[in-house]
Amino acid sequence: MFMISISILFFFYLLIISLLSYGFDKVNKFSTKNHFPRTKFTVVVPYRNEAVNLPELLHSIAELNYPTSLVDFIFVDDDSNDNSTAIIHEYTKENDSKIKVISNERISNSPKKDAITLAIKTTTNDWILTTDADCILSKNWLITIDNYIQEYNCNMLVAPVTYQTNNSFLHQFQFLDFLSLQASTVGGFGIRKPFLSNGANLAYKKEIFTKVDGFENNYSIASGDDIFLLEKFIQLDKTKVKYLKSFDAIVKTQPVNTTNDLIQQRVRWASKSAKYKLPFGKIIGIIILFGNMIIALSPVLYLYNYISIYAFIGYFLMKLFFDFLLIERMSKFYKQPIAVGSYLASSIVYPYFTILVFFISLFGNYQWKGRDFKK
Repeated sequence: MFMISISILFFFYLLIISLLSYGFDKVNKFSTKNHFPRTKFTVVVPYRNEAVNLPELLHSIAELNYPTSLVDFIFVDDDSNDNSTAIIHEYTKENDSKIKVISNERISNSPKKDAITLAIKTTTNDWILTTDADCILSKNWLITIDNYIQEYNCNMLVAPVTYQTNNSFLHQFQFLDFLSLQASTVGGFGIRKPFLSNGANLAYKKEIFTKVDGFENNYSIASGDDIFLLEKFIQLDKTKVKYLKSFDAIVKTQPVNTTNDLIQQRVRWASKSAKYKLPFGKIIGIIILFGNMIIALSPVLYLYNYISIYAFIGYFLMKLFFDFLLIERMSKFYKQPIAVGSYLASSIVYPYFTILVFFISLFGNYQWKGRDFKK
């Protein structure tokens, strides 16, 4: 009976992964249509001690293929104590981009939400785009988003994000984990059950942000500037929340460089899941957690004769296969191949990593960018 129960739970895991893989294929790729650019954007970039990463972001801004008259950038300094702001000011002296730097005004437990809200209050442009200070923007990022907006009547646009990695196991592990999140994001849209987004590449109408009261009722949670806003836009009109599946719209971001930072980052992401309002996202999270717990506990269950050696091996191989089918789709879209050795090693480590992050997140405390946060 116990083995039957475990097998049923694992079946639901494989079913969810299969559904997301199916959904990924249902989202059509988008290509620019040569529309004359007309959308007025404000790009909001909160930052805190990003002196190392800002030069690459600013360089990518200089390379953007979009009329400077239609876009401005608001960098929000969240109490940096390095020379981040000086780097931005130096850039603005040498380039034509309309960049404004403002200081964040902390009013809640969520510095990033405070920063975005403050920036939105200072602009009159129709569309808000958010990204992070450690990102690199594609040359045709804005023109692709503009073309999509002109083609489709939407209120929010979720767009792809990937990692810029080296060959270390830590970076490759994060890349594979991120592939699964991004592929799940696309898959959710494909089955008409969107439940994920990423604030590093998110666009939405300012008037709708105001209509849904922005981040109101979510300020007590430090993270979630993307998903909680996605939920509000979906609740208002799901048909006008779209995914932009275009290679030209990809934003690249940086993985963290220590195991502790990785754990703290994932705890930060996991800490908001209990507050999700859309049931599908919660169900997905629970099923994924149980699927990984089954794999992690299989050696112990086998040793104590709760499952057979065939079940032990079978669970792992099936998970290996089904997970690969999902993330390989995203890998091909990004044109970033998966290293087989890293994938096999990560598949062994990942279930234990998932359980560790889950239990740490239960306590609700984590550190990020030199600050302590509570759930």
